[in-house]
Amino acid sequence: MTENPKSFTAGLQARIAGVSGTRRASLMMFAAFVLAACLAVAAASLAVRAIEFAVERDAREVLAEQSLDWADVATDGLLVTLSGEAQSEAARFRAISAVSSVVAPERVIDAITVAASMEIAAPRFLLEILRNGLDVSMIGLVPADYEVDTIVTRIEGIDREISVVNMIERASHPVPEGWEQAVSYGLEALVMVPSSKISIAADRVEVTGLAESERQRDEMREKLTRARPRGLVSTVNISAPRPVITPFTLRFVMDEAGARFDACSADSTDARAAIISAARAAGATGVLSCTIGLGSPSPRWQAGAVEAIRALARVGAGTVTLADADISLVVPNSVPLAEFDQTVGALETALPDVFSLTATRLPPSEEDLARGEDVLEFVASRSVEGSVILRGRLTDERLRDAVQSLARAEFGLPSVMMTARVDPDLPEGWPVRALLAVDILGQLEHGLIRVRPERMDVTGVSGNANATDEIARVLADKLGQGAVFNLNVTYDERFDPIAMQPTPGRCERWIEETLAVQQITFDPGSATIVAGAMGVVDEIAEILRICGRMEVEIGGHTDSQGRLETNMRLSQQRADAVKAALVARGVPVSEYETRGYGPEFPIADNGTAAGREANRRIEFKLIGASAEAARAERETGIVAEPEAQAAPRDEADLVITVSEGAGDTTRPRERPER
Repeated sequence: MTENPKSFTAGLQARIAGVSGTRRASLMMFAAFVLAACLAVAAASLAVRAIEFAVERDAREVLAEQSLDWADVATDGLLVTLSGEAQSEAARFRAISAVSSVVAPERVIDAITVAASMEIAAPRFLLEILRNGLDVSMIGLVPADYEVDTIVTRIEGIDREISVVNMIERASHPVPEGWEQAVSYGLEALVMVPSSKISIAADRVEVTGLAESERQRDEMREKLTRARPRGLVSTVNISAPRPVITPFTLRFVMDEAGARFDACSADSTDARAAIISAARAAGATGVLSCTIGLGSPSPRWQAGAVEAIRALARVGAGTVTLADADISLVVPNSVPLAEFDQTVGALETALPDVFSLTATRLPPSEEDLARGEDVLEFVASRSVEGSVILRGRLTDERLRDAVQSLARAEFGLPSVMMTARVDPDLPEGWPVRALLAVDILGQLEHGLIRVRPERMDVTGVSGNANATDEIARVLADKLGQGAVFNLNVTYDERFDPIAMQPTPGRCERWIEETLAVQQITFDPGSATIVAGAMGVVDEIAEILRICGRMEVEIGGHTDSQGRLETNMRLSQQRADAVKAALVARGVPVSEYETRGYGPEFPIADNGTAAGREANRRIEFKLIGASAEAARAERETGIVAEPEAQAAPRDEADLVITVSEGAGDTTRPRERPER
């Protein structure tokens, strides 16, 4: 059946239109896909750039913090490239490590170059030549281009028999400036000094050598100084052997012309310095010379010389001579005998054992003898502080050792100073008197025993009321009939252990004496004890601890200023404060009472500032059984009142003279009962 052409055409057009619509839809879908892809690529690119920027920024910051600004940073995605020129491998490694702290190490690309190393600096060339007569050794480092053979040739030219040992090392560096003239000067020094060590550098030459004498040493120094090239630093140290000095001598003089050495020898530099220092301390001025030599009799020459000079300085005039181990001290008669004896004794004690001392005091004039100024004596004294000094003269070393040992046993080793000298020409019985003097000194708290040929004098203070009688009996017994001695011994209750036993009366008096020196004071209008009064509180607490349990009233007193009620309350508070302070110091206060009296019992005029200050006080008063015991002490005379103490006695009351044929013995007046 034949189709209608119009219908066919219409159908064809419809099919064509359908196909075109499908294609348009496909094209639109493709275009949308392409657009999405482009947007994705653009977004990814922006994200990568952002990451690269952040990484580059962090890397540059960390490099800047570590002062590695020379390194350059470039990023490519997640990779970081470092470039630049590092000064050393260490700097390169630091840069890589720094960036690796902000970026994973595997993402860091190393493009850093390292600067070429600097040329190695030339070493310090040093040539040392040692010469001992005909034996020469060379050691050191010299430039490779320097002709060492020329040095050897010059050395061998000194003597045909000379032998040279060459131990020189070389280094491939240029010859430094000044090297030639330094070597030339060093070889000149080697010729001049047969026993030497020459150290040669381009800028310095050091010469150390030994001369046969001081004269030769001086000549060598002068020649080397003249031969030194201009601009070259040189050090010349040439020594000469010490001369042998015999006898080893020192003589020091002090007279009208001043203090000086007539001769001086020392065994070392230190000894010379110490001896000259002692001489200057004795008054020597100007240039002082002291020869250092060989021949010293003892390694302790310095000690002996210094002690001898100091001894002469103590007396102020005379001479002291040391010849080997013998020392002679000579002083004029103007030096007091006691001072001479003490100085000689101290010098004998201080000298090392090797030295022997002879001391001479020039004979006295007739006028001096008439005045009795040249008196032989031995003196044993003990100070208030307990120091014991034994001076004067003893017959020999054995007696001096015995006297010193007895004194040390009695008074203790650190307290005894022995300055007595040895004099064999002393009267008979001198050893007994000297030992007896030390024994009697032990019975005195402090004092002095003087032994002379014609008598003994004892002066001092004792805590034994019967000390005078006991000492007199001992002296009369030991010295025998006809002995003459004088006693001037004072009794002091403070040193009497029996008289100073604490009793209520004594304790009350001790506290009164303490408060008489300083009162316990308080801050104004307060019950607080001032810091300056704490020492008084401590002293009173010590007394009360020694005294033990007693019945005591602590009374507080004020001046009349202010209201009565306020003053009464304040005085009570202050008394309580003192009791509390004593409790804090361990005082047994269970039987103590406190009472505030205010202004009721003034002891001075309240109209004056001084009177008001005296009225502001703390008083300690015995009460109860303790007061009765103190009253009984006073009534029975066991303990005297403070105002009833015996008045000081003059020397005439204390002198005992025992002489041959005397029928009577003068004794001191009896001490008043206490």
